[in-house]
Amino acid sequence: MTIHPSDLDSQPLTAASGATLVVQPYPVMSREYPATFRVDDAYKTTLPDLQNGPSSLIVGARQVIQHVGISNFRLPLRYRTRDAGEVVLETSVTGTVSLEAEKKGINMSRIMRSFYAHAERDFSFEVIERALEDYKRDLGSFDARIQMRFSFPVRVDSLRSGLSGWQYYDIALELVDANEMRKKIMHLDFVYSSTCPCSLELSEHARMTRGQLATPHSQRSVARISVEVKGGHCLWFEDLIEIARSGVPTETQVMVKREDEQAFAELNAANPIFVEDAARSFCAALQAEPRVGDFRIVASHQESLHSHDAVSVLTEGPTFAATSLDPRLFASLYHVG
Repeated sequence: MTIHPSDLDSQPLTAASGATLVVQPYPVMSREYPATFRVDDAYKTTLPDLQNGPSSLIVGARQVIQHVGISNFRLPLRYRTRDAGEVVLETSVTGTVSLEAEKKGINMSRIMRSFYAHAERDFSFEVIERALEDYKRDLGSFDARIQMRFSFPVRVDSLRSGLSGWQYYDIALELVDANEMRKKIMHLDFVYSSTCPCSLELSEHARMTRGQLATPHSQRSVARISVEVKGGHCLWFEDLIEIARSGVPTETQVMVKREDEQAFAELNAANPIFVEDAARSFCAALQAEPRVGDFRIVASHQESLHSHDAVSVLTEGPTFAATSLDPRLFASLYHVG
């Protein structure tokens, strides 16, 4: 027997046990979107807000959460360049705050609203600080963090041909406000070629002792360089790129003619490096820069000889010190051309 909702008032149902079931009629509701409906302040006060509900609604342990927020909300932002220019870049933003043990949760949209309030400005660490202060205040949190990721273009000259092209650098700015301390951090993925010193010597040995043509192996390599920018100092994106290039000059090339390719082979032969050498070379360049405080270097040489990568991690100072490593850390260093 088919029973329609309109029949429920007059049609009792019988369970298998013989008992009569009382079924409430299905409420009649509009199924059309109310395009003309407008929300006023009085209506807003009636809306439920579970995230700001009482602590009795907490699920699980009543424990402090160090980071809760949103990741990868994207928007175009304007950045200043070292030569007094500006560039608009698509930016991926992650914003988090701490959550006290007795609070149910946060209103995630407030992070975005606070950030958008500053979105029309040229972004710098000072602007990020104001955005962080806004949403830290709005959400009543004691710690907060903003991270912004983007691909930054720089015009780079070829080695010998006089050509130039755009090199793109994956950069992230991070502002951390924790334990009543504020740190400004910049991350850079620097892509370079690494020629194996051992393979170079073995190749030369084959040439000299047996007249055998041999080639050393080299590979595309990536270093993720993270630096704390000292208070009161300005470290431009271009500055950090040049610091990295001064440590390891064999950066991969954009525009290449035959004379550039030959020059690159000579440059690699003049700068053969194991992954340990790369980490220490970047370290020396960073130690020589007075605007840089603590730092971390994560290097990955994605081997053309072996079926595995050669990796290293070097840190200076407590900011980046860590006993454990993210299991996917080195996998994230693969450079997609």
